[in-house]
Amino acid sequence: MTQQRLNLDWLLKDLATSVPQTRHVVVLSSDGLSIAELGAVKEPDGGTDTADRVAAACAGLQSLAAAIALEFPHGEGRMRLVVIELDGGFFYLMAAGQGAYLAVLADEGVDSGLMGQRMRDLVARIGEHLSSAPRSDEPI
Repeated sequence: MTQQRLNLDWLLKDLATSVPQTRHVVVLSSDGLSIAELGAVKEPDGGTDTADRVAAACAGLQSLAAAIALEFPHGEGRMRLVVIELDGGFFYLMAAGQGAYLAVLADEGVDSGLMGQRMRDLVARIGEHLSSAPRSDEPI
């Protein structure tokens, strides 16, 4: 079964426009497939290649985060938020529903506190729409 791309443009655009310096927003499944994405104005081609690369990388990153989470005695081993500061910007990965994640690339000047707050707000508002059902090899 092919993963359907959802039309979440209006929601992702709201996040991107409410936080200056946002470059790219991707909703992905836990196995690294892009479900929905919004490229920044800086990427006139839409940035689908970027979304696919980010989604694939996130599958490994969320797996690593889950392994580290198991080291905390009172946790359940679930990743909630990963933030990576890089030369040139920031990367955010947040759990966003059952089997779904929200990833954001932002430039250096981004307000990290505002980004985290807006991502949490988005996930709280529409988390059920960001869920990704497990894929099956059985025909529908």
